[in-house]
Amino acid sequence: MWKTSLVAVLLGTVSMGVANMAQAQQRPAPSVVKWELQVIRDGQQIDSFDGNTTVGQARTDTHHHVVQNSVGCKDVPAGNIDLARTLTVSPTQADASGVTFSIDAQETLEEPGTRTSSTGCKLPPQPRQVSANHPGLKVAPDGWTTWTIVDKDPNLVYRLRASVANNP
Repeated sequence: MWKTSLVAVLLGTVSMGVANMAQAQQRPAPSVVKWELQVIRDGQQIDSFDGNTTVGQARTDTHHHVVQNSVGCKDVPAGNIDLARTLTVSPTQADASGVTFSIDAQETLEEPGTRTSSTGCKLPPQPRQVSANHPGLKVAPDGWTTWTIVDKDPNLVYRLRASVANNP
């Protein structure tokens, strides 16, 4: 009798496993999104990011641009500022109407204009930290979507386009 019960339990376990495998095979794999993000400062593109990221995953990239400024009364090259830009881009949803992204941005900007000391000598510009987050930026399948990060001094805009890549 115990053998019959053991066989029944084993057969039940095998059939449940087969049913679970069949369900897993019916679920489509998460979509892979091909995206491009352009950084526009005062109307000029200054940087770009791109990638292929699976819906529900995130990609983080950091770009560095070291700027050297002339400082002092003799315009000596110095005052290096690392203008770092870190973006985390995550497609959260993709369908026929477009792709929705969650984006986190950390920017180091150089303050506009020149500063001088009390004696009239040049001082390096001060770096400014900007943080921005967009939890649901919707990108239509047929064009670019813009997101303004800083309104002025400087005007900083992200342009993003995306499409669902062909899954194998």
